[in-house]
Amino acid sequence: MLSDQRSTVPSNIPSTAETLRTTRTLASVRVPAMPEPTVADIDALVGPATPHFAFQLRARIRELVQDLPEDHPVRRYAVEKEELLDRLGYASSKAQDGGREPRSRPGWSELPSSAPVDEPLPHRR
Repeated sequence: MLSDQRSTVPSNIPSTAETLRTTRTLASVRVPAMPEPTVADIDALVGPATPHFAFQLRARIRELVQDLPEDHPVRRYAVEKEELLDRLGYASSKAQDGGREPRSRPGWSELPSSAPVDEPLPHRR
């Protein structure tokens, strides 16, 4: 440090009053154990999903339930939602609510990706 910094920096920055986080001080930090994931946790991730983030959310869900037994009901539910997110990644919307526009509607053929999640675009090989 330059000599001017020694006198001004520590007294002017509030965070310098805190102790440095060293290995010794970090060892005393306790993180509570994560509770077992629930269906509500899965729904909280899947609910606002969009095609842009479908694959990232699918990975988060896999990580969330990876320690649960294969036959656990929350894990089976998560696998269903992972499949939904996989389809959503190749779709343009979830299109869960409301009616569908008929493909015979004028201008429909000009839409480049009108693929709802139950009829996603084909996977590229």
